[in-house]
Parts: sequence; structure tokens; C-alpha cells
Amino acid sequence: MGKRKLGSTGIEVSEIGFGAWAIGGNAVGNSYGPTNDAVSVDAVRAALDLGCTFFDTADVYGHGHSEYILGSALGTRRRDVVVATKVGGDFYGATPRPNFDTDYIRTALEMSLKRLGTNYIDLYQLHNPPAEYLRSGELYELLEALKQEGKIRAAGVSIFDPSEGIVGIGAFTPPLRPDAIQVVYSLFSPYAADKLLPLAAEKRVGIVAREPLANGFLTAKYSEDSTFPEGDIRAGWPPEYVAARAQAARRLAEFAADCGITPAQLALRWVISRPEVTVA
Repeated sequence: MGKRKLGSTGIEVSEIGFGAWAIGGNAVGNSYGPTNDAVSVDAVRAALDLGCTFFDTADVYGHGHSEYILGSALGTRRRDVVVATKVGGDFYGATPRPNFDTDYIRTALEMSLKRLGTNYIDLYQLHNPPAEYLRSGELYELLEALKQEGKIRAAGVSIFDPSEGIVGIGAFTPPLRPDAIQVVYSLFSPYAADKLLPLAAEKRVGIVAREPLANGFLTAKYSEDSTFPEGDIRAGWPPEYVAARAQAARRLAEFAADCGITPAQLALRWVISRPEVTVA
């Protein structure tokens, strides 16, 4: 497993990471269908044995369940890995809502630490913050204070649109700047390569490529008529969208077969072929 440095932090991670969204299960929706916790634990430990050292989750995945399963699976090997989690989806009230108040972030961090069974987070990320928060000096000051307190080692922002990452990087100067940007980047969504990746390299900001398998479609295991159960984020996708992705993935699978690799290997290799990307 290749290793890369996370921006200017000095933190070293495996270039292929473990995305722990799905292991949160679908009890509260917003996931990838039903899961078995024992299988999830086995998957985390298999990733460890294969050399994976970067594990990315969020407190809102399964409303804390993903963090709990990840912490349980890592156990005594916690110190051997880099754990990333996210904050901003307040699910503690009757109705889940975005919440980036500084007092809430401190409270949510303590809850994440407890579920993960650790006393520090390696990479703590604002989770899909509205644009105004990308320019919030108060938020970046809080994240810097959490570093100084030893609660977190690095701070980042997880976003969808590459333009949001450009705003986050350009709003302030170090240390009041994200150490890492997590952004959608895959063969189906290559747009971060245009401006965000070069800017991140110039400013020494790490890039975490989220959804490198395009919500599973780049594994080529789905067909044009695939459907998804309630609670799966793909359940509401238009049939024509599912069909188009499945058809494109099948063509890529044919190319991968000619290269002697799996479609997933092709998709991941494509992402990490960019040196600006820290981890997929």
C-alpha cells in the first residue's frame, strides 16, 4: 500500500482509505442499505491487514453507529491508523438539522471521541457546510483551538462542489485554513481536477477524494434496472440516471478487463494517479 502526506500536516496515510459511511447501517436512512455489524467489523480489520491506515467516517452516519462500529473494530490498533470524522449534521434533536455553532461542535466532538473510543481525532472535518461557514473566521479559530488542546491533529472541510473547496482554501491564511479538503472526485465526477487540485497542491492542502467508486457504480456490479431499498441514498434516483451510470460502468469494466484489473481497481488507480490527491 502506497503512503502519502496529508498536505502540510506531516500526517502520513495510505493512498487508499476505508470509507465508513455504509457501516452506519440504514436504520435512520441516508446510507447504503442494510448492514451486518459483524461483517462491518470484519471489513475494517481486513482493510487494516491489507495496509489501509486511513479510516473516514462522520458522526451523522447511522447517527453515531458508524463511529461506534469503527472504534470497536480498530480496538488496540487505534494508534496505528489515522481516523477522520465529520461534524455539522445535528441529529441529537427531534429533527436532524445542519448545526455549525461553535458550542455544538465542541459538544459533538466529545460525543464522537466517546463513540470512537479515543481521546483525539486525526482529521476533524466540517461536513457539507453552507458557503457562509467556509468564510467563518470564528469556525477556523475554534478548529485551531481544538488542535492546541490536543483534541484534533488536523482540520478539514468535506464538500461536494470543487468551487466550495476553492473558497475554503482562499478565505484565510495559515493556520486559519483547512489542512485538507474532502471532495467528490471520480471517473464520473472529475471536475475537481480543473482548479481545485492544482490550488490545493500550491497551498499544500491535502485532498481526500470522496466517492471514488461513484456510490458503488464504478464496481460495475449494478445493472440498468437495479433498484435500491428504503434508506439507501440511491433509492430515489431516477431510473434513467441509474441506467446511464450502469451502462457507462459496463463499458469501463470492459476496458479494465483488457488491462487485467477489476473495474474498482481501475477507478481507484485513476483517482490516485493525480499526485495532488492524498487518499481515495
